[in-house]
Amino acid sequence: MFTLTKRLLGCLAAAALTTAGLTAAGAVDEARAAAPPAHALTGYWQNFDNGATVQKLKDVPDAYDIIAVAFADATGTPGEVGFTLDPALGYGSVDDFKADIKAKQAAGKSVIISVGGEKGAVSVADDASAQKFADSVGKLMSEYGFDGVDIDLENGLNSTYMTKALKSLHDAHGDLVVTMAPQTVDMQSPQNEYFKTALAIKDFLTVVNMQYYNSGSMNGCDGKVYSQGSVDFLTSLACIQLENGLDPSQVGIGVPASSKAAGSGYVEPSVVNAALDCLTKGTGCGAFKPSKTYPGLRGAMTWSTNWDAANDNAFANEVGGHVHGL
Repeated sequence: MFTLTKRLLGCLAAAALTTAGLTAAGAVDEARAAAPPAHALTGYWQNFDNGATVQKLKDVPDAYDIIAVAFADATGTPGEVGFTLDPALGYGSVDDFKADIKAKQAAGKSVIISVGGEKGAVSVADDASAQKFADSVGKLMSEYGFDGVDIDLENGLNSTYMTKALKSLHDAHGDLVVTMAPQTVDMQSPQNEYFKTALAIKDFLTVVNMQYYNSGSMNGCDGKVYSQGSVDFLTSLACIQLENGLDPSQVGIGVPASSKAAGSGYVEPSVVNAALDCLTKGTGCGAFKPSKTYPGLRGAMTWSTNWDAANDNAFANEVGGHVHGL
């Protein structure tokens, strides 16, 4: 996920806020939101200030069905992750943040914790680190009330041990939401580690929202090369996932909310909507037209709700309505 340098500002103060909040608040009840709708809009919510609109969770528009809190970070123990609430967001306490999570869940939204990001360095490479990952994510779910986890590891992933970690987490929290945000190169073939992980957890995977940006040109499912920033790029790359084992309900289109949200690959909301129509109805296609339609396609994702707010919530308003109308 595209993040900028202010990501790390305020870490020392944030650690103090988190420690104090957790000591006072303790764990929260593990009440979960309802399952995400058949056609869902996902948005990443930034737990840092990088120049986009600073939001509290309650500010995230209702159009977002799945809100991924970005990010949980690696600790000094392999596989283990932790979460520190950034004081730049203006929360008076961790309890206030937890209350916002519960309010979103009461409104039918899923709030999950995203692991990794552009600069994240979480390593799950053996049995011990796989269990540490599962245990630490489970602890965050218990402490904050998160509905599940998003895997956004952009510096490598071991399918054998990430699969073990996620299955262990699922065994302990059977109703959890699991999403993934691989880069385009990670989903070019079912032999790639990310793709293998998605297929290995297919029985409980919620959705893969691949990042169709910061990518450059890639191969589509017809073997032709397509340039990012076009409807053909979105549809032909989605086709690879749809034709290689994932259910349409497990495929979403991930794009930046504005031209400032990523280094490249931004498309107007109308292009996202055209791609959704092409894949689900066979209309609105460009040069590439899939051989069949996938009316069960899950929907779309954006980085981030903060950049969307800075862009007058165009993604939530235009793509959100379209997704919900599929």
